[in-house]
Amino acid sequence: MYKHYKKYFLILTCFVFGSGLMAQKGARITGNLQSTGNFFFRDSLIGAFNTPQYDHQLFGADTWMSLNYSNWGFDVGVRFDMFNNSNILTPLGSYTDEGIGRWYVSKQIQKLKITGGYIYDQIGSGIIYRAYEERGLLIDQALKGIKLEYDLTPDWKVKAFTGRQKRQFDLHDSVIKGAALDGFLMVGDSLRPVSLAPGIGVVNRTLSDGQAQELVSALATYSSSNRIGAKYNTFALSAYNTLTYGPISLYTEAAYKTGEAIFNPLPEVNRFVFEPGSLLYASGSYAKNKLALTVDFKRTENFVFRSNPFLRLEKLNDGLINFLPPVTRVNTFRLLARYNAATQEIGELAYQVDARYRVSKKLSLNANFSDIKDLDGEQLYREIFTEVQYKKRRKFQVLAGVQMQVYNQNRFEAKPGVPNVETITPYVEYLYKFNRKKSLRIEAQYMRTGADDKGVRHDYGDWAFILAEFSMAPNWTFTLSDMYNAAPGKNSPIDENGERLAINYPRVDVFYTYKNNRFSASYIKQVEGVVCSGGICRLEPAFSGVRLTVNSNF
Repeated sequence: MYKHYKKYFLILTCFVFGSGLMAQKGARITGNLQSTGNFFFRDSLIGAFNTPQYDHQLFGADTWMSLNYSNWGFDVGVRFDMFNNSNILTPLGSYTDEGIGRWYVSKQIQKLKITGGYIYDQIGSGIIYRAYEERGLLIDQALKGIKLEYDLTPDWKVKAFTGRQKRQFDLHDSVIKGAALDGFLMVGDSLRPVSLAPGIGVVNRTLSDGQAQELVSALATYSSSNRIGAKYNTFALSAYNTLTYGPISLYTEAAYKTGEAIFNPLPEVNRFVFEPGSLLYASGSYAKNKLALTVDFKRTENFVFRSNPFLRLEKLNDGLINFLPPVTRVNTFRLLARYNAATQEIGELAYQVDARYRVSKKLSLNANFSDIKDLDGEQLYREIFTEVQYKKRRKFQVLAGVQMQVYNQNRFEAKPGVPNVETITPYVEYLYKFNRKKSLRIEAQYMRTGADDKGVRHDYGDWAFILAEFSMAPNWTFTLSDMYNAAPGKNSPIDENGERLAINYPRVDVFYTYKNNRFSASYIKQVEGVVCSGGICRLEPAFSGVRLTVNSNF
């Protein structure tokens, strides 16, 4: 029945698009294609083996194609998704399916906006509700339902929504509904105005009868001393505000979630517990003259909110109703980004300070400090980062700095008994412009890791990374890089004599851009590691093979 529904909707959508093409005025059609093809080359030495792709499938593809149409006051969109032998849903498994991944219809009627279909939205910063997409991790938390938005005044808006959460080409059984009120105020005199953007929101999740019965059955196996209850309804509430005064901006949000059965994965608990949740979050910034300063703070306690309580056991990022903003630096250099801190739903106390100072037009400085502990004081993550940037206009640019990290591998990667990974990573980047179109960029990084009492280095040990990128604007970019396990550690591959191997992980990329189209071909040998986006992380296995990508906007 569902497949027939998808087919009929696709036919209807094509008819609407076709009608729009014939419209005399006002019609607008836009679209996007994103496609990746992976050719898998088995390499048991780096751990790229014993999955269906490496053993017999040899090829995998992921594709998203969107079309959006606007006319007569309507916005209509449809997206086709296809996965062939894909490893992004489950890194060690294979996923194949295709169909309509999203459709929506939206209409503005005076002060009321109506949207139906698969909806992306959030309340506040997303702490109690965020429906979003992150294709690199195959997260698609769209809500299939109805959303109404009404403009009470030019500065105040109320919205309400209800529906069920998307799960690939299916839906979770629980029903989600919510509402939010957002506004804007100006206070003070015209010379020193203060702006406020307050808001409040509430979200409710109701378990289906089947989900509730499954939870009751699981809890019934607990001993009487650990017996907890199950509830159909869970509520989450938040209040938030953005204050702006001259060079100062401050965002604050406080959230509370009513008690429910949540799974606590910590080794000393490792079972369902009945707990309410709370979260405090603040982000402040100051920017004036040559100085820019940002301070972030977050306290999280039992803020687990999912479409199904069992999903925490099955797939870490599945069924997330909300989004917990990370309080760490987003690193882009290869070795600096190797260890990332995933947000901790059960409990964390985190803060970050980032300072930037422009000494002159040529010279600028950046320093960052972030620290995360659990609510019992155990160190989860710490990063100290410094950077110096020097520019000579139209000729060259130099970046240089040092990063130091402490990374709790037991907590973030579920590797019990291992020590915290400690790293020191100096790096440098040099960009030279031959002319307006041609440039050469070189990166060099070295990661030094700590060692245990026997002198064995943490995790994979020390790494060296070098990259050279030559660009010929506006069409071609060529990149050659190598990541070398310079001083192998505890988790590095071992040969038949028990010696740890120092392995190269080379990569070659060719990018071609023509107008709104971008193509790439890459040969990649990649070590196992954690991939993160916005604090949402997963462990990604080693990769060996060729990757082809196409991105097109039209």
